[in-house]
Amino acid sequence: MIARLRVWWQRRTIQFRTSVVAAAVALIGLGVVAHAGAGIVSWLLIDSVDADLKRIASGTANQVAAGAPVAGRPDVRVLEERTGTPVDGLPSANLSEWQIVELSAGTGVLDFEAPAELHRWRGVPVTDPAGRHLLVAAESRLVGFADTAGRTGKLLSFGSVLAAALVGFATWIVVHRSLRPVDRIRSAAAELPEGERLPVPEAADEIRALAEELNTMLARRDADTERLRRFTGDAAHELRNPVASIRAQAEVAVMHPDPEIAHETLQDIALEAQRLSTLVESLLALARAEREAEPTQQVDLVAAVRRVAERLGEEVLVDVPDRPVLVLAAPAEVSSVLENIIGNALRYSRTLVRASVQAEPGMGVRLVVDDDGPGIPAEHRPRVFDRFYRVEEDRARTSGGAGLGLALAAEAVTRRGGTAHAAESPEGGARIEVRWPAAP
Repeated sequence: MIARLRVWWQRRTIQFRTSVVAAAVALIGLGVVAHAGAGIVSWLLIDSVDADLKRIASGTANQVAAGAPVAGRPDVRVLEERTGTPVDGLPSANLSEWQIVELSAGTGVLDFEAPAELHRWRGVPVTDPAGRHLLVAAESRLVGFADTAGRTGKLLSFGSVLAAALVGFATWIVVHRSLRPVDRIRSAAAELPEGERLPVPEAADEIRALAEELNTMLARRDADTERLRRFTGDAAHELRNPVASIRAQAEVAVMHPDPEIAHETLQDIALEAQRLSTLVESLLALARAEREAEPTQQVDLVAAVRRVAERLGEEVLVDVPDRPVLVLAAPAEVSSVLENIIGNALRYSRTLVRASVQAEPGMGVRLVVDDDGPGIPAEHRPRVFDRFYRVEEDRARTSGGAGLGLALAAEAVTRRGGTAHAAESPEGGARIEVRWPAAP
């Protein structure tokens, strides 16, 4: 049963749950206040009666203490303090032993008579000139007290229920109006075209923060969609030629079963397949580089250059300081940049590739890779970091390049706040220069 109730409750709207909780809390709180209010009203009424009774009893007690004869009155009795026996010549006051004790202590007591009559007693102890310990007890009938207290309790209870209902209704209205921006955001999201953003409320509240976070998420979604679209377009464009070449060469091999022609054709197919594999790996690496960004940390560029140069070949000359030079990047990014730039230089160089590192105060850390190859013509240098851009298609095809190595390197460097550009090497070939932010 409790589980069903919990499931039912969780399926209700926020507006309903908030209103019910607010009304319930208000009802409980106001119920406590109503109960306490009824008690306070009763206490005030009795306290007012007690004040009058004490004044009357004190006046009579002063007369008894002075030795004046006391005439018996139904509402003011003079009794023995210990036994409650009347000494005023009137019948018994019908007070019990504990009531006599309470009155002697100065505490008021209530006396109930059928069917619903209440009498209030208040006593004042006194000693007469003869040395007797007496008790002067004044009485008052509480006419309509029970009816007044009952009506007060009922009125306060009804008022509590009515107030709780008003609180619940007001909460319903307030929550409904507060959730209007959410309805507008929901309606806008249902018809939101690509590239558009959700409306942001003017109030600096939680709904505004939600809308801003959703807009940030939409921006990431649009960026992911654009990357996917660009990746698909690039892949379709670049994979078309290798696949067509492999197909054409395979058809030639089928049509000319000569072993020498078939062997030569298979070599060409293997070369195109290698180029196709390199292209696919480069595309995937570029997609990952755009999507993922490792945490920034301090990377020793000197050690990274030495490791990459040793791994790529002995013909790479390294000109680096003897001390560590730290840059703000990620180790995997630095290795990828170095492998792509140095590997590109090795691919086109004749005999020499030189990698140097220089720390320039106030300007970051400078990595320079020179080669003695054919170089990059000045009109092509601004675009060599674009995807699939090749200075000469035939030269790129011969070298096996996919036109993505320098694009990968530039992407990784610029993401960390660095720069990359191409120039002419002193050896007559190409120079690729990269600057990273220096670590403190």
